[in-house]
Amino acid sequence: MSNVLPVLRVMLNGGNNQATVGPMDGAGAERRQRATSLQSGAARAAVLGINDGLVTNISLILGVVGATATPQVVQLAGLASLVAGAASMAVGEYVSMRAQVELLERLLEEEREAIRTDPQRERAILQATMEQHGFNQATAVATTKDLFRDPEQALSVYARAVLGVNPQEMGSAWASAISSFVTFACGAFVPLVPWFVTTGTSAMASSQGLTGGAAIAIGALLGKSTKGRCLRSAMRQLLVVALASGFTFLVGKFFGTAVS
Repeated sequence: MSNVLPVLRVMLNGGNNQATVGPMDGAGAERRQRATSLQSGAARAAVLGINDGLVTNISLILGVVGATATPQVVQLAGLASLVAGAASMAVGEYVSMRAQVELLERLLEEEREAIRTDPQRERAILQATMEQHGFNQATAVATTKDLFRDPEQALSVYARAVLGVNPQEMGSAWASAISSFVTFACGAFVPLVPWFVTTGTSAMASSQGLTGGAAIAIGALLGKSTKGRCLRSAMRQLLVVALASGFTFLVGKFFGTAVS
């Protein structure tokens, strides 16, 4: 057993959790599919939070700019959008993350019950998974036999190897909420800064320039993180922000007056 533990750890931490395993029945396959669909990356959420704040506030600011002649109104609207948007994102992330954790906990409880009532079937599934990761049959049989002497240890290994869930790393609802609040606020603050430094056309141009630069940086980061084309991703992000903010500016212009 001690000789296979290092390899088993590699399988759990760096293996391909998307592989289809052997003798998995309908219930086991359904639990694995649910587990895979419930997990997401923190880095992706942070980037999206900044992007949401950026797009939301530049769109609102330019919409207000198109409709009002008072810079103070733009400042107030931008701040209100920042706070309201960040709070909304935080609440939404807390609720969704809390629901995710509860669903994963229920999933693990179902697997705990399956191990208790039918350990042979669950052991056969884990054994097949190990064999797919390069263990020979004899080693897989011996390892799973040893693991299933302790149901909680068996659950921990089974959850990571078969379901793709690490019971020790299911995320924190509060951490996700705080992260969403901060990242959205940071993104929303970018187009608002110039309005506290200058006014009128200068503030509007500076706001657009800062937002455009931030959009390009976010797009390039997304392109790099997904091993895509950085320039293409950056230009696409800039286009999306330009379309959203341009549309709200035209709406504001149609219903209001120009900024002075």
